Amino acid sequence: MRHHKAISTILTFSLLLLLSACDIFGGGNSGPGVKAATDQQVLTLPLIGISDIATFDPALAADPDSISAVQMVFTGLVQLDDQQQVRPQLAENWSVSPDGLSWTFHLKQHVQFSDSTPLTSYDVAYSIDRALQPATKSTVAPIYLGLIRDADKLLNGSISTLINDSLLTPDPHTIIIQTSKKAAYFPSMLAHPSSYVVEKGLINRFGANFTDHLVDGGGAGPFRVQQYIHGKEIDFTANPTYYDAQPQLRRVVFTFFLQLAAAYNAYMRGAVDFTGVPLTTFASDKQRGDFHQVAQLGIDYYTMNYLVKPFDNIDIRQAFALAIDKTTIAQAVWNGTALPTNHIVPQGMSGYNPNLAGPDGTQSLQGNPQLASALLMKGLQAEGWNSIAQMPPIKLTYASNASSAAAEATAIIAMWRKTLGVTVMPNPLPYTTLLAQVVAATDNPQGLQMWGSTWAAEYPDPQDFLTRQFDTGTPDNNMNYGQNSSNNATTQQATQQKLEAADATFQPQARLQAYQQAEQQLVNDVAWLPLEQFTQVYLLKPYVFGLKENAQGSVPPDDWANIYILQH
Repeated sequence: MRHHKAISTILTFSLLLLLSACDIFGGGNSGPGVKAATDQQVLTLPLIGISDIATFDPALAADPDSISAVQMVFTGLVQLDDQQQVRPQLAENWSVSPDGLSWTFHLKQHVQFSDSTPLTSYDVAYSIDRALQPATKSTVAPIYLGLIRDADKLLNGSISTLINDSLLTPDPHTIIIQTSKKAAYFPSMLAHPSSYVVEKGLINRFGANFTDHLVDGGGAGPFRVQQYIHGKEIDFTANPTYYDAQPQLRRVVFTFFLQLAAAYNAYMRGAVDFTGVPLTTFASDKQRGDFHQVAQLGIDYYTMNYLVKPFDNIDIRQAFALAIDKTTIAQAVWNGTALPTNHIVPQGMSGYNPNLAGPDGTQSLQGNPQLASALLMKGLQAEGWNSIAQMPPIKLTYASNASSAAAEATAIIAMWRKTLGVTVMPNPLPYTTLLAQVVAATDNPQGLQMWGSTWAAEYPDPQDFLTRQFDTGTPDNNMNYGQNSSNNATTQQATQQKLEAADATFQPQARLQAYQQAEQQLVNDVAWLPLEQFTQVYLLKPYVFGLKENAQGSVPPDDWANIYILQH
């Protein structure tokens, strides 16, 4: 997940495992049992690696822990279900105009904030406008709400509000949102907390400190804050005015743990109901009945600068891709905590293509050494090089602050040496330096040559993994796909046009099919060299009933009605 639209977040690989183990996530117990007494309907969940959440303000929430807390109290027009499908929340239904630029949402009847104040379309417009106001200083609203027409003008101070501009409220139960371009994925972006509805009256009373007064109201979600003890815990209780089925849990408690080991020990003694799994205990914990491992919407990958030799040559790019045994990497480096993959769009996301093949036309994850060697020789000949020695020096750049990243780089470099006979130099850099150099590689034939990175879904739509990464002029197209004069640049540019057309296609199946075709071409072009899809590994008490596994590691608001504690 990147929280700034202009740079790629290159997460170190050991950090990814920690983050995925720390997000709140359901376990999906399905066995029968007797429901515990009302006073035992308490679920205690640790937030690991922090002493407090960064923010309780939906407009500012960017990290998984803050988002988890926000989603307990606040809701938006739409939210995601446990299959990552967009579903109505405050909105009863919605429609899009024939030109694809105007979205009309009709609110459910009798929706209220948790203090019983009526919630209307004016509150929705206020909340979206507030998130985009420069004074709010949101880093996420420009990403998720940037499609709204004139959002750029509001952000740069050219206009003072979007209300009665691109946010129209013809009556208390209807809001019309106008976008700057046709974007079939717009509802997925509205599912992000930056569009969630906040109570204007509470903000008028307390200003930016309204998040310390959520016991007084503020949201319309399934829970309200019972108490918030900074540095210790947040206690939630069921919201009696919630517009859908009431939660069965009497309380949900988020407790803060700086160290995974402390949360793990608390789980073992029964003080919390969930924990991530340390790498040191992974092998033994995997045998436990309360162990869970679920693929998450994130891909670890390497990419090559299409403006820097030798990677302006498609045969050489394919040779490097097919020289890697991804199955061995997943086991030797990750001990089975990551899934080897050829995919850009991850498993668990709408539009995932189970029939996608690697650059060799097969679904093998173990590489294709013979073809890799042949492709390298073909590429050398095309470049006029008689031997590997005439190739320019090659460096692999990655974040230096994780031993696992170095271990993976070492393993891959050894595979390239063995299969291709090519010596690749490791180039570890501090995280912030790497970020800056990745951005600087855009349109730069003197920029980074090849680097490791990660993308975790910001919204669960293939557009986030495809058009956003590889289209002309997008901030994340640092590898310069289609922005070059290489021997298959015309094919790349045609793929970019197909992605743009898919973005504006409102027939769901046709849109996903178009994305899948484009993804296959991107894989053939080695726009990314995907290595693995990361997973969440965790333990969940078997008496927690009704939590559903999903690829976002989240609990949809309506799921809380089906979650409860069994007698134990």
